[in-house]
Amino acid sequence: MASSATSQAPRPPDDGPGATARTSGGRTEKTAQPPGRDARLDNAKFILIALVVVGHAIQPLTGYGPAGALYYWIYFFHMPAFILISGYLSRSFDASSNRVEKLVLSLGVPYLLFWTAHQTIYTVQRGGLPDTLSVLKPTWTLWFLVALFLWRLSVPVWQRLRWPVAIAVAVSVFGATSSLGETLSMGRVVSFLPFFVLGLSLRREHFAYLDRLWVRLCSVLVLGVTALLAIPISDRLSRDWLFWRASLTDRDIDPLLPSIGIRLAFMGLALVMTIAMLALTPKRRTWYTSLGAYTLFVYLGHSVFLLLLKNTPWYDVVSGPVGLSVTVSLALALILLLCTPWVRAGMRWAVEPQATWFLRQDGKGLAGKGTGAGRQAAAEPERSSV
Repeated sequence: MASSATSQAPRPPDDGPGATARTSGGRTEKTAQPPGRDARLDNAKFILIALVVVGHAIQPLTGYGPAGALYYWIYFFHMPAFILISGYLSRSFDASSNRVEKLVLSLGVPYLLFWTAHQTIYTVQRGGLPDTLSVLKPTWTLWFLVALFLWRLSVPVWQRLRWPVAIAVAVSVFGATSSLGETLSMGRVVSFLPFFVLGLSLRREHFAYLDRLWVRLCSVLVLGVTALLAIPISDRLSRDWLFWRASLTDRDIDPLLPSIGIRLAFMGLALVMTIAMLALTPKRRTWYTSLGAYTLFVYLGHSVFLLLLKNTPWYDVVSGPVGLSVTVSLALALILLLCTPWVRAGMRWAVEPQATWFLRQDGKGLAGKGTGAGRQAAAEPERSSV
């Protein structure tokens, strides 16, 4: 799933996230909390990107019962949770020319580069060109970049509406009763829309409710019950309900009833599990807090690695509990590897591209005529949340 394309305050230098110097006894110390960043959200982003990678890594093993149950449990909520956080962190998007330039650079350019990488792997794998070479058809994980691009462009519209969440739910549910096809992953764009709009509607004070003891106790119960629920569901329910990509007309049941009821039930389940996950996420800084700023590197990088891995005998060799344990461990190691400074330095040209090679330098680019400030702003990629 999808995957850090949501903006927060700019990340400070590498000497520590948001570290600021202060003098105490002649020494320079660092403050513990970076200004403008929320440790809970950075922690949640890292946890969710870990679930994304683990889910993608174990997908070929889901014929084994525990792997299938874990896969379903992850897919109940991990992308809705990521999208809700993305919406919350997109509240400042105002569709100005500078913002749009940064959006193109932080999402559009990486999309084209990794789409090309994916298609190259597919071509080698199949021994010929893929069925389509349209860049309007996202490959595998890249649907999220397209969806986030479109959602963020629509932010000013949702912020003007009186009942944005209710309208987004109506658009999502009734829009899914029509066949939307695979172009621009419109099925997922429409289906996941309520979670993005809900994130837009949240304010910092809403997160204070997560710290109440009864909320945390209920959250443990929710995640435990849904883990048990995933066991029978993984054997009986189609994965199409988890992916949110296919129209309700593409199922073997009536697209109105019970399909709409099932869609609303999954929407409610994802929301409750998202709240539970956020309530149990530490709000203090942890060893992985700073890594939450690099989820786009993990989201884009792991897709290439796993596509290559699936073309090896790995999944023909591993199976059962040992195979599941080793594959999960490999996924977690891959996450940490992609967060290392030297790997990020090697990927930065593709994940956080600069404007110098993509935008016009004659002062007539997207930011308008002769605006050096606009070009400078465009050269600074948007920080993202997947």
